[in-house]
Amino acid sequence: MAEEGYNYHLYNRGNNKQKIFFEEANYVFFLKRFADYLLPHVDVFAYCLMPNHFHFFIRVNNPYEFEKGIKNFFISYSKAINKKYNRVGHLFQGRYKLQEVTDDSHFTRIITYIHQNPYVANLVKRMEDYKYSSYRSYLLTKPSMLERQEVLDWFGGLEGFFEDHKVIVKKWFQE
Repeated sequence: MAEEGYNYHLYNRGNNKQKIFFEEANYVFFLKRFADYLLPHVDVFAYCLMPNHFHFFIRVNNPYEFEKGIKNFFISYSKAINKKYNRVGHLFQGRYKLQEVTDDSHFTRIITYIHQNPYVANLVKRMEDYKYSSYRSYLLTKPSMLERQEVLDWFGGLEGFFEDHKVIVKKWFQE
């Protein structure tokens, strides 16, 4: 169970490594449902939605509401996808995973890792070209669900954030 004030890498993938997003509207719907069910019970530092899996880096503010919200979020999204695409059965491969982020270097590494997923998977040539990642939100100053300033402060500002993200560490993705 998640603990209040703790940071976590939240992730899951499609059953049998199959797609969980079939068209652009699915990505948008997923993020909307995430916001509906989980904000303000979590703070979001980073996210990336890939065709067959997703990553969020979050801080849990209310463990009870988080557990209730995450359950309803997955049920809602899965039911909607199954209905729309005339599917049956599980969309996700088991229960979601929560990995606690315990130290400063892990905090930095996990944000970079999440943002580099589409680049390493050869979905884009530049990270800022991927629509379904929070990376682009760090380029903009418009409101979003992200704890943008907290993350930028962590990296020593926007320049430090971009400098850290330039290093692509492929070994992270081979684990």
